[in-house]
Amino acid sequence: MKAILLAGGQGSRLRPLTLNTPKPIVPIFDRPFLRYQIELLKQVPEIDEIILSLNYQPRRIEEVFADGADLGVTIRYVVEPQPLGTGGAIKFAAGSAPTGPVVVFNGDVLTSVDLPAVIALHRERQARATIVLTPVDNPSAYGLVETDGQQNIKAFLEKPSADQITCDTINAGIYVIEGETLDRIPVDTNYSIERGYFPSLIAQQETFVAYTYRGYWIDIGTREKYQQVHHDIMSGRFPAPPFEGLAGQAVVSPDARIDDGVTIEGPCFIDAGAVIKTGARIGANSVIGAHCHIGEGAVVNGAILWPHTWVDKHAHLGPLVAGRHCQFGRNVEVGGAALLGDKSIITDYSRV
Repeated sequence: MKAILLAGGQGSRLRPLTLNTPKPIVPIFDRPFLRYQIELLKQVPEIDEIILSLNYQPRRIEEVFADGADLGVTIRYVVEPQPLGTGGAIKFAAGSAPTGPVVVFNGDVLTSVDLPAVIALHRERQARATIVLTPVDNPSAYGLVETDGQQNIKAFLEKPSADQITCDTINAGIYVIEGETLDRIPVDTNYSIERGYFPSLIAQQETFVAYTYRGYWIDIGTREKYQQVHHDIMSGRFPAPPFEGLAGQAVVSPDARIDDGVTIEGPCFIDAGAVIKTGARIGANSVIGAHCHIGEGAVVNGAILWPHTWVDKHAHLGPLVAGRHCQFGRNVEVGGAALLGDKSIITDYSRV
């Protein structure tokens, strides 16, 4: 069985963080985001190959995962010759004559869905395609997916008005598709699986079923959601490394150097090679990346700092996100929810 991860997006909603780091490998604590999806796919022993469908900065992603041997999987890379849309990308990645079920994941989804159970439902119903649905609090803000009493897909509703809302479930970006059905997707064409392939199944009354999952699911594509993922893992709402079994605590690498007189408030994360100087305070929900330097008396209060960032003496940082190799000068104050790209510099005594 093959799995396809659609990881070709440019991550425009996370810019400037994604100018140098493709969204699939933005760090979540000390690991690239896509690793969480790969670990989920490992729950299905039948999956013998994971295909990464890439478009934006593919070399950067391949450098991180290589052939997958370090993670105990086999990874193959395909690079779209031009943007092909979700359907076109699946068709291109799957190859010319796929047979049997193919598992597909959107590359920006973090979830703990029971993937073996999704595949079991697909087989039990002898479905041509199975889609995972997840509920949302505000159905009017999304395209909804309507089902009948037997979980057959009835319709896709694009951002319905209040009087059109009949359900609260949306497309979770996880599918099981019979490979031979992909022959209806044109070759080398920008084609939407949501607007083309799925409606064709409904129109032809083929078996197209839903697996409704009401557990943890999030799209990390915005700054707010990116920060929320960290908070959810730290709090234990989404049990995952490096906080699995350590929810609410301060997780500090043994290779970090913490001077005397430092205050550390959990939950927070301090990675290997970080240096925290005397009098500094690391507040709750802070993430200090590898080889960061936090100067004397500095306060980091809920910020996420990517590796090799320097925070000078008596700086005060609020719940911002900063890329790699950033510099915060002495006595700076950066509040709110700033989003700073790699190598940003905030000079001494600045207020942002």
